Amino acid sequence: MQHCLNCLKNERRAFFGTIALILVSFVSAQNIQNNPQSNHGNKFEQLGTILPTPNEYRTASGAPGAKYWQQRADYDIDVKLDEKNLSVIGTETVTYHNNAPENLNFLWLQLDENQHDPTNEVNYFDENKINEPYTQQSLKSLETKTNLEGLGDKIDGVTDEFGKALKYTINGSMMRIDLPKLLVSKAKFKFIVKWHYKMINRMEYGGRGGYEYFPEDGNYLFTLTQWYPRMCVYSDFHGWQNKQFTGRGEFALAFGNFKVKMTVPSDHLVCSTGECQNYQQVLTPAQYTRWQKAQTASEPTEIGLLEDAKNAEKNKATGTKTWIFKADSVRDFAWGSSRKYIWDAMPVQCESKKVMCMSFYGKEAYGLYRKYSTKVVAHTIKTYSKFTIPYPYPVAQSIEAANGMEYPMICFNFGRTEKDGTYTEGSKNGMILVIIHEVGHNFFPMIINSDERQWSWMDEGLNTFVQYLTEREFDPNYPSQRGPAYKMTDYMRLPKNMLEPIMVNSENIINFGSNAYGKPATALNILRETVMGRELFDFAFKQYCNRWAFKHPEPADFFRTMEDASAVDLDWFWRGWFYDIEPVDISIDTVKAYAIKQGKKIPVKMDTVVTRPKNKEFEYITTIRNRQAGLIPLVDADTTLRDFYYHYKPKPEITKEVKNRNENLEEMPDSNFSKYSGKFIYEIKFSNKGGLVSPIIIQFNYSDGSSEIERINAYIWRKNEKEVTKTFLKSKKVTSILIDPYKETADIDEKNNAWNIASEPDKFELFKSKSGAAVRGQSAGENPMQKAKQK
Repeated sequence: MQHCLNCLKNERRAFFGTIALILVSFVSAQNIQNNPQSNHGNKFEQLGTILPTPNEYRTASGAPGAKYWQQRADYDIDVKLDEKNLSVIGTETVTYHNNAPENLNFLWLQLDENQHDPTNEVNYFDENKINEPYTQQSLKSLETKTNLEGLGDKIDGVTDEFGKALKYTINGSMMRIDLPKLLVSKAKFKFIVKWHYKMINRMEYGGRGGYEYFPEDGNYLFTLTQWYPRMCVYSDFHGWQNKQFTGRGEFALAFGNFKVKMTVPSDHLVCSTGECQNYQQVLTPAQYTRWQKAQTASEPTEIGLLEDAKNAEKNKATGTKTWIFKADSVRDFAWGSSRKYIWDAMPVQCESKKVMCMSFYGKEAYGLYRKYSTKVVAHTIKTYSKFTIPYPYPVAQSIEAANGMEYPMICFNFGRTEKDGTYTEGSKNGMILVIIHEVGHNFFPMIINSDERQWSWMDEGLNTFVQYLTEREFDPNYPSQRGPAYKMTDYMRLPKNMLEPIMVNSENIINFGSNAYGKPATALNILRETVMGRELFDFAFKQYCNRWAFKHPEPADFFRTMEDASAVDLDWFWRGWFYDIEPVDISIDTVKAYAIKQGKKIPVKMDTVVTRPKNKEFEYITTIRNRQAGLIPLVDADTTLRDFYYHYKPKPEITKEVKNRNENLEEMPDSNFSKYSGKFIYEIKFSNKGGLVSPIIIQFNYSDGSSEIERINAYIWRKNEKEVTKTFLKSKKVTSILIDPYKETADIDEKNNAWNIASEPDKFELFKSKSGAAVRGQSAGENPMQKAKQK
């Protein structure tokens, strides 16, 4: 994803310690509260009307409903890559299946290359300022129309399957096709689009697809992404998702089957979504033999050799070849083509299914990709399958292209060496990170097909979370940049006018990497390790993945499924972490320490108890009208139900009585006290300075050098969201107290997390209660019936 590209580039920069400029914008939180003036209950309200109402398409459990439906689009595409003119010429036949319960009179398609059209208003959305030092690139950025001249999709024709022209309208990056007659429910419509476009130099102007030119050898590396007119999603929750493509919010796409024929220079190797149907025709005999050998290899096997690529770079061919690929049940299709490619592959068994893991890369990346890429692909597929669903496709590929972006079965990543073949540790770690991340996108959103145009966190955040789990299983010392809670605190302690909730549309986010990638990943890691526990979380997370594989989930489907499958009420968690911007900051305010002492003498504490007569019960309108209607109450019809209190009329005066407050206490015998002898009581007062309610994890450090962890559920805050007091009984003397010792809650201020107990504990006398616990239902307070009997 381009924001994958941007954010992963940012992560790579992080390895080198680069500091990015943060722009400021104010976005208010979405945490709607019923009683915002209260100090309790708000943060634990159920989400209620914040979530959409369940229906027959999406249930209250978070699962697809009995009448769930989704559209399907199949593509048959012929495309030519014109290397000389750096252009793409294509013809596609689209078969659109209307599975919706309603009829359609028009269709919407995405023309993503129009992102680069010089007239497209999306190129002028963002403000720009003069920042010194001013560079040639800064000046060039002011010449947008000149720089983008000639770019964008050029539609050469739109017809039905019989060649009859169809009316169409282009609005920015969207194209509407007006149908000659209604496309009724459960019917399909076939149409043909012819188009071409000039590719962009993505290294100079950005973007996900295009070309990279290598002046040293005069060759190109082509990445064909968002390269064909693609059907928009039409869904039960959104209708047509035809929000304009601005380069940030990514894609919403329908599943379908693809057959694609790519005509390219004859010395190119092609990598693609799907499986090649004609390797024997397009590969050399030696390459095809190596491909056959790779099917059973235990190590990555080179199919396109380094020597082959170097030779092709020097001796360019003049002819063309046509490669044919097929892919079923995918939401998109991407491919790469270059004579520079080295190609290696090996199979991996994933849940009893063979998956061919492959890598394509130029000589510039050989020192890193040959050693790591394909093995990291295999590790990613296996680990994600464990935490989500078994990988369903036959192929998974990593392509080195100096960027990071994902598509079904194929992704484009970075990772090049120095000219002498050496590389920095940061380059290696950045490459491993981006491969795991982009290959992981096969699961989110290529299979679990969320709407990226609206909710970036549903693919980026969930993917970054499982990426973190995969990194930990790759190397426990891997320097993960996102996932650990303590690495999110710098972002969460920013001023509130620099933050926005996770539940915000992609285009409105300022700190995109932190908001859409880092914070959701941190939240899910906290949910797994601290709130729910691994067993409950992992089961619920897999339920979500299985329920929504090859479907279109929305945020509520995720929230509801996680609760449905775990029996854990998480509305407070979604409300705080996803709909609000408050941070975690829990402070230890006071600690009171007591040594337990056996109480030998009961102190007499006399109190004056004042009893006031009850006011006469107001006669309700219901009682008056019942009497007027002649209704006879049961206690009048059956006088056996009248007891002492039916006749009792308290005296209408104030009475005072002197009583011993401690009359229900007695000295504690030695036998009772023995189990408390030598123990200590610690009363701790906590305050919630950040606002986001959180579990409290307390480490007690004892005088003998040992320590103990106690965990308190976030529900401790439900009666008072600002401060709580909790008392603990300990067998050993506590010398210091620390909260969040493992830095697992994203607490933004560690300075108020510790308490050292220097003084000796006060004495706390313990007495025995004369009576046991009250029987359930037994009344308390004054007992005039008992007093009447005593008289």
